[in-house]
Amino acid sequence: MAKRRQTSLRTSKEDIASAKLAPRTPQTESSAFRLAFADDEFLTSEDTRGIRFQLEYLKPEFVLRERGINSTVVLFGGARIPEPGKDAWAAKNDTQRKNLEAASRYYDEARRFAQLASTTAKAMDNKEYVVVTGGGPGVMEAGNRGATDVGAPSIGFNIVLPHEQAPNVYVSPEFSFNFHYFATRKIHFLLRAKAVAVFPGGFGTLDEFFETLTLIQTGRMDRVPLLLFGKDFWGKVLNLQALADAGTISPGDLDLFNVVDTADEGWDVVRQFYNLPEIDEVLRGD
Repeated sequence: MAKRRQTSLRTSKEDIASAKLAPRTPQTESSAFRLAFADDEFLTSEDTRGIRFQLEYLKPEFVLRERGINSTVVLFGGARIPEPGKDAWAAKNDTQRKNLEAASRYYDEARRFAQLASTTAKAMDNKEYVVVTGGGPGVMEAGNRGATDVGAPSIGFNIVLPHEQAPNVYVSPEFSFNFHYFATRKIHFLLRAKAVAVFPGGFGTLDEFFETLTLIQTGRMDRVPLLLFGKDFWGKVLNLQALADAGTISPGDLDLFNVVDTADEGWDVVRQFYNLPEIDEVLRGD
């Protein structure tokens, strides 16, 4: 957080400490006596939901702005996709286990894609093209891990779920955020995005893909490279051509994203879109 300006006024922290020292009486024990900003019951009430939205927006914004992070590369994808050779912990039957183990190659592609983005980020003092994921396991872990592989920081936008989703160990601790609201989390995913890579996943991944696609289609978001990794996977899951044939989207809307199979293929789309140098040139410092 930004350092506090020099002032002769008492701080909120000082007053919280002083209030705790007040004599215990029916008046001081009353919820009405609690300082509003130190009153959990008040801050988590239905009436202060708007304030909580604002706080969830402001906290990551302050941190990322203070660190000078201007742009990000976003990786979306399934939490259930295992690292190659590791147990497919989410499998409910043999068919799912076989399919998840086959899909583990996308873990490697996500890791490689994050390495490419983070190599470019390092060359730009980690101000641009910083990798961001949902902070959890699977594809998200692969993304943060790829950044760690090349010594670059990465961001994790975790969210509290009924079955706890703990941050993966590769998220930079200073950029390991936690959210209550999906809405504010998605704002932060796209606020600085210069590229969005979508790997195989479930409902959450589809939600994130269509949110991004809709914002670009409607002009609410600047056009950025939007990559779908896995031609076979998405060919089975999505038939967007049917929407174009039905007339519910324009034929040109199908050009708003690219379907790719490999990290190098995907990063080449990003590189050409922004006229970035080849990775070997980045490494040489040309």
